[in-house]
Amino acid sequence: MRTRSLYVIVLALVALLFTAPAASAHTELESSSPKSGAHLRHPPKEVTLTFSEPVDPADLHVTLGGDELALAQEKSRDTVAVAVPKRKTEKAGSRLTLDWHVRSKGDGHPTSGSLSFALPAHAGSTDAHASAADGNTAPAVAPSAAVRTAWAVARWVGYLALALYVGGLAFLAMLWPQGTRERRTRHILAASWVAGLLATVAAAGLQGAYGAMGSIRDAFKASTYVDLLGTEVGVALACRALLWVLAAVVLAALLQNGERAARSPGWRVGAAVVCLGLLRTTGMAGHNSEGSHPGWGAVADLVHLLGISLWLGGLTLLLAGVLPRRRPDEMKTAVSGYSVLAGVSVAAIAAAGTVLTWQVVGSFDALFSTGYGQLLLVKLALLAGVLLIAQRSRGWVRTRLDIAVLLRGDRATVRPFVYSVAAETGLVLVVLAATSLLVTAAPGR
Repeated sequence: MRTRSLYVIVLALVALLFTAPAASAHTELESSSPKSGAHLRHPPKEVTLTFSEPVDPADLHVTLGGDELALAQEKSRDTVAVAVPKRKTEKAGSRLTLDWHVRSKGDGHPTSGSLSFALPAHAGSTDAHASAADGNTAPAVAPSAAVRTAWAVARWVGYLALALYVGGLAFLAMLWPQGTRERRTRHILAASWVAGLLATVAAAGLQGAYGAMGSIRDAFKASTYVDLLGTEVGVALACRALLWVLAAVVLAALLQNGERAARSPGWRVGAAVVCLGLLRTTGMAGHNSEGSHPGWGAVADLVHLLGISLWLGGLTLLLAGVLPRRRPDEMKTAVSGYSVLAGVSVAAIAAAGTVLTWQVVGSFDALFSTGYGQLLLVKLALLAGVLLIAQRSRGWVRTRLDIAVLLRGDRATVRPFVYSVAAETGLVLVVLAATSLLVTAAPGR
């Protein structure tokens, strides 16, 4: 029955991709006045830039020959006027080139480009970009590759920490309360909290530096954090950091009171609220708000992250906590219960992934013609490999779990399942790495 449902979801994904409208990718320059490549009789006093979404002048930088120009917001919030200083030139056929870069208010990603205008012989520009080709709009300034790589690593650590924390707490509360006394389980949860808080702080600095096209050094400057807090994604990151602080209270109560806390309705409600907050603020820094129905994207992103967390967090505690103990009663309850939970999680991931793909990629052609779509295909291929291994694990649960329980956790009987779970966990970590790269990539390019 579950296999048939997955087939239906896949077919729905293909149908949506064939019929969905194209989604926009961050803040893009739609037009300028004068138009780039135009032949002007005299240097313009100002140039107006119109973007695909409202722009805050504080997030836009326009330079001429390395000097930053003054900006003024027009009545329409997506249009900005750039004051161009008067320059006398002598070189015939000279050009005026303006370089710009802007940071998206939604997710902090930068976009950049150049505008080039032909001037008459008596008004040639002395700026360093006089040789730009007619009509070209190529990026003059590009984000730092080192910053982007470091940001992707920080995002990966953040996703992993989130999955281990949220999924680990859920596994203990629903399937294995006695595991709160297990030393390895406690270490995993404590390490996930530390990594989650540090990754959030590091990702904020790196995202700010990436959006401002700065260097690694800029990621550690207080001004970078201050500037980022003026954006929507900065507020979301600040809220996430505060939620990680509250998560310490939830974790401390669990470590102190053990199984009693895991079974307590009050602790479960508190843990659920904090975990949902962490999941939501993590999704707010992604691409789910870029499509035509951001509300659907937000819900799908929450479900997607929750499914991944329940899946990976449960796998980790199963591998590091339940299976090494090989206690028949724990194996029967935790392994069989997790098999059902994992099946539901995978179905939720597939359904939410369908919505997110439609929301962000926007069209079937974009899967193959853009870097974002190609990276998404790699992620889907990895996920397919994980599902094949997971199916093998589920087969062991159906046919060998009862035997393993009767043999009181016989090592030889349990070993194939341990290998299968370990391989499944390793591939899910690779899928998380692909997800981190997708977040730092621009869809539709």
